[in-house]
Amino acid sequence: MITNFFIPELNNHDVQELWFEQDGATCHTARATINLLKDTFGDRLISRFGPVNWPPRSCDLTPLDYFLWGYVKSLVYSDKPQTLDHLEDNIRRVIADIRPQMLEKVIEN
Repeated sequence: MITNFFIPELNNHDVQELWFEQDGATCHTARATINLLKDTFGDRLISRFGPVNWPPRSCDLTPLDYFLWGYVKSLVYSDKPQTLDHLEDNIRRVIADIRPQMLEKVIEN
């Protein structure tokens, strides 16, 4: 998926300053995967065995793990998208509708 979809899709956008972050799950940190991500993102890779190590239980990342991804997923799939275009539209809409105030409250809690 990284080679066939993700990286070609990145090439269609201006992502010179984009950081890539992934958790330290063993299946995400195979040597070949980390090397591919390092080649793509250089020092802008946050991952176990990457240039910036994944900080487990970080107070900065925990809201992403325990709130944001589940929240986004529940809304993205609420109308059961049947096509990739529909799924992409849902993702864009849900992300665009997230208000900074909501994230601030999540972080405070």
